[in-house]
Amino acid sequence: MAACTRGLKNLLTSIKFCRTLPFQDERFLCTSALRFANNEPPKFVPPSKPVIINKTQTTASTRRFLSPEFIPPRGRTDPFKYFMERRDMVRRRKALNIPEFYVGSILAVTMADANASGKTNRFVGICIQRGGRGLGATFVLRNILNGQGVEICYELYSPRIQTIEVLKLEKRLDSNLMYLRDALPEYSTVDPEMKPVPFSPTGEVPVNKLKVKMCPKPWSKHWERPQFAIQGIRFDLCMTPKQMEFVQKKYAKPWEEYDMLKEYDTSKLEEQILAEVQQEMNK
Repeated sequence: MAACTRGLKNLLTSIKFCRTLPFQDERFLCTSALRFANNEPPKFVPPSKPVIINKTQTTASTRRFLSPEFIPPRGRTDPFKYFMERRDMVRRRKALNIPEFYVGSILAVTMADANASGKTNRFVGICIQRGGRGLGATFVLRNILNGQGVEICYELYSPRIQTIEVLKLEKRLDSNLMYLRDALPEYSTVDPEMKPVPFSPTGEVPVNKLKVKMCPKPWSKHWERPQFAIQGIRFDLCMTPKQMEFVQKKYAKPWEEYDMLKEYDTSKLEEQILAEVQQEMNK
């Protein structure tokens, strides 16, 4: 009888104590009641972690893309040399995220510069050329700053490069845009404060079918000649049809169409190298 009376008194005191507190959560009532009833501290249950989505970060691409510098050139090359270079390239890619980009894409490259005020230099421009094989791969960015054309050639696997950000992923009609040097400045002007444009990680890369207007001649090269096979220039605005016909006939090389040694099929080689690179990247 005394034990029941003592338990009832404890229950009443706990209820009075609960009434004096401004409860806003029912879980606190349950844990406090159990604590007074069992005389045992409740177990700590950590809250669920919130899911934070960074909408400013671009989505990683899931396409099966092999960077062109992994494909060795045709000729008397040593396969072991390029195998060792691929291993070094994979090690560099594990430390630096080298995204998928093409000629015509807009990139922002941050590079260590001892002469800069912040020890880093960030340059935004359109990629006009990709060249080189293996560790010697390079790409050129072009932009118009203060009315002056600026071009920077970066070594893709240089240890001085800190970040490579794709602001706009797209292709052009041509695989080389060096003719932008002779085009109007508006086609090479990119906002240095440009924000990234989201792209589809699974769909096809969009192709920009823009055709540029050229400045008056002379140009740095004869882009109208068929050896360049340029499709992204409005030749009708700077040359007459007779002039274009004369150039096409004079500098045409029809025998190159039947030259089987000029280009070779690299589809099987690309599949082997892509599987090798993905296996090394997953280690």
